[in-house]
Amino acid sequence: MLCAQGVEQEVTAIPISDHFLQELRLRVEIEQLVSPYVQLKRSGRMLMGLCPFHNEKTPSFAVYPENNSFYCFGCGAGGDAVTFTMRIENLDYVEAVKRLSEQLGMQLPEEHYDDSLHKRRLRVLAANREAAKFFHAQLHEPSGKQGLDYWLGRKLSARTITHFGLGYAPDAWDALLRHMQARGFTVDELADANLVRRTEKQGGVRYYDGFRHRVMAPILDLRGNVIAFGGRVLDDSKPKYINTSDTVAYKKGRDIYALNFAKNDNRQGQLILAEGYMDVIALHQAGFTNAVACLGTALTREQAQLLSRYAKEVILAYDADEAGQTATRRALEVLGQTPLRLRVLSLSGGKDPDEVLRVYGAEKFRSLMEGAANDIEYRLLRARGELDLQNPAGKLEYLKAAAAILAAFGPMEGDIYASRLAEELGAQKETILTQIGLLKKKESRRQSKQAQAHLMQLQSERALKLDPQRGLHPAAAKKEERLLGLLLVHPDFFARLGETLSAADFLTPFNRALAQKLFARLAEGCGVELELLSGVFDPVQMGEMMRMRQAAEQLPGSLEREFEDCAAALAREAALARRQDVADLDRDKFGELFSHMKK
Repeated sequence: MLCAQGVEQEVTAIPISDHFLQELRLRVEIEQLVSPYVQLKRSGRMLMGLCPFHNEKTPSFAVYPENNSFYCFGCGAGGDAVTFTMRIENLDYVEAVKRLSEQLGMQLPEEHYDDSLHKRRLRVLAANREAAKFFHAQLHEPSGKQGLDYWLGRKLSARTITHFGLGYAPDAWDALLRHMQARGFTVDELADANLVRRTEKQGGVRYYDGFRHRVMAPILDLRGNVIAFGGRVLDDSKPKYINTSDTVAYKKGRDIYALNFAKNDNRQGQLILAEGYMDVIALHQAGFTNAVACLGTALTREQAQLLSRYAKEVILAYDADEAGQTATRRALEVLGQTPLRLRVLSLSGGKDPDEVLRVYGAEKFRSLMEGAANDIEYRLLRARGELDLQNPAGKLEYLKAAAAILAAFGPMEGDIYASRLAEELGAQKETILTQIGLLKKKESRRQSKQAQAHLMQLQSERALKLDPQRGLHPAAAKKEERLLGLLLVHPDFFARLGETLSAADFLTPFNRALAQKLFARLAEGCGVELELLSGVFDPVQMGEMMRMRQAAEQLPGSLEREFEDCAAALAREAALARRQDVADLDRDKFGELFSHMKK
């Protein structure tokens, strides 16, 4: 029985058999699946770690081996092994099931299932690949001479231009659009890929190229697919850079530019992290083929985890300006939550790696790399700044700042650098270590309180963002969530609803959508185990279902009585809302409704 066939879905409608999904769950071990991305520590019946889907300092990501599930108390991500694979690898449902099946040596049944989202993704990737060929070919057309001159003016060789697939978007409104249509792509597919954009004017809807008169750099994923583009102006006009917006094939903050090349570099697990693709291209041409970039977004937790899978050490080579140094400090915070060794390059002689290479050459950059400070040394140098260490006041200020920095690291680092500071400044090592210890305790208490408050704020904000109607019906929303959670734990309770309550009686739209899908499965006699729901609910909905299930599992007392009370209360709320709707009708409409009710 393919239970998912009868369930209407907004995102995926994949009737892969329940039997296969249950077999998949029995073979997969969620701990082994998650461990390459998250450092997990045992905490009772669950494992805890820093969430790979949002930046955090206090672990709120829980893995439950007993039922192969996960849930983040901070951002609300949750679900089963398939949901985790979808999120962490940026895959659609079918791709995630296929990936897990291959890893476990299972053969996905050759059943007829709806893989429309998978097909959309494939068409976007095909469109991107063809667009990349088009942009590159323009460099050799008379209209693309400006683009070629720009790349050559940046001292790039023909080999480098070809290696990175660099190109040029013509100075026309529909050059790419016409080319792609001639290759069989529809305007909807091109809009899906964010290659063309639409505008509505009096004459109707018009489509136009999203990239015009810009040099183009394709962005590839680890498998070599062109997933997005970055476009740069040829002069100083604004905006300087335009990147592809999120599509079914690309999500900002997940992929890393040139990692598909850099992961093959054999330099003992070392990666150079730069700000933009111009720096990376210049570094690769100069022989530093282990350079990568995060492309215009602040480094995310997901990108940090991805880096840690392919490297043991990361050297930060961000721009020397204030914005670059701010980005460096933020990157150190995120990367500091991984096992990576960190060093920071001091770009003397240029504002960015590209400029250093063009002005001074590869040897200068290599010497800068050799002298790169580690994480602690970089922070201490920044704290020292312009302080006069010959002055007692300046020395005291620096010691306080240094103790605060060392308090964020382990006892070994604290001991080593306390010795250095004591020797350099003529202070007592024991005094420095005591100050570090006091600051550690104070910071631990502060972070604990802050983390708890932050979690509560996040959960409240997330709930209102998912369902603004929740604010109008807070009591009903809680009862809806409790009832849905109880159904996930005890699906046999569904028979108790009878005619008293339907999904249409749910007052909040988000919970109503969940109820419609869940009730449809239960009415068909289908299971509601997590592994059977990841093809029915999208990842956001799965996270909320996981939260509701967790809450229901912890309820005290009689769960049957709780379920019946919730159902009765929701039925009353729904009836009251309907009466209110009738009261709000004007006299004529009320008369029409009354006549209809009499009939």
